[in-house]
Amino acid sequence: MIKIRAKKNLITSHGPIRLEVDFQILDKEFITLFGPSGVGKTTILRMIAGLTDPDEGFIQVDDEVWFDSDKGINRPIQERQISFVSQDYNLFPNMTVRENLEYALKDKKDESLINEFLEMVHLTELSGRKPDMLSGGQKQRVALIRALLRKPKIFLLDEPLSAVDLELRLKLQDEIFALYNQFKIPTIFVTHNLSEIFKLAHQIFIMEEGRIVRFGKPSEVFGEDALSGKFKFVGSILELEKEDFICIVTVQIGNNLTRVVATEEEARDWRVGDRVLVAAKAFNPIIFKI
Repeated sequence: MIKIRAKKNLITSHGPIRLEVDFQILDKEFITLFGPSGVGKTTILRMIAGLTDPDEGFIQVDDEVWFDSDKGINRPIQERQISFVSQDYNLFPNMTVRENLEYALKDKKDESLINEFLEMVHLTELSGRKPDMLSGGQKQRVALIRALLRKPKIFLLDEPLSAVDLELRLKLQDEIFALYNQFKIPTIFVTHNLSEIFKLAHQIFIMEEGRIVRFGKPSEVFGEDALSGKFKFVGSILELEKEDFICIVTVQIGNNLTRVVATEEEARDWRVGDRVLVAAKAFNPIIFKI
């Protein structure tokens, strides 16, 4: 079990906020932190990793205390068994794919795992290339399996798929899901993408202004309990029209058509023909893919 209790004053693009969280992650659980930019999601990952210190708080992983402001405990980064993957890859440019992976190994006896991981993510034939000869998706695959080779106690993913296109994003979602199911490492995933949340997460923590305001299974948080019972229909997407920074979604509900406005981020994984739930939340129509 992982216990996290932390407070920290943050300066964001929206002004100062007070980050104050207290939550637990069960063994082998995959959770998602969700909320607008600047609410402290990445800071939480950085505090767990030891890259940012809480002003006060407590972080415990299994039986090990990594941070305790009351007792003056602050385990250094190199002693925290974490793997942190973001959209920046952070691969060594002067090393080949295989050399990047070999560098991550703590025990050279595990070198046979490299071939297994490369095959798992379809990169065996590219193991001799350097990062500048890889596509963005290939670099992200290398970053993911390099992180797993470290045998972390926690897997931290900070919007690792936000820089890739839709088709590749869907494939990488599948690969993250397969890697997680094989190794069952407790994972904290930061994303703004609802389809990733429903596809990957056991629990979701909704954050606003530095605090967790709601948590539970994605189907509970975004499902029946979160939606108005007065306006709820199931239909199919007929058309997706991009206009500036929004998307106009035409949905067929029975013999009727309705048009709903969504953000580009929300509509990124939607396709014509997808079955969706159109419902009301705070008097506004919203769409969820089902």
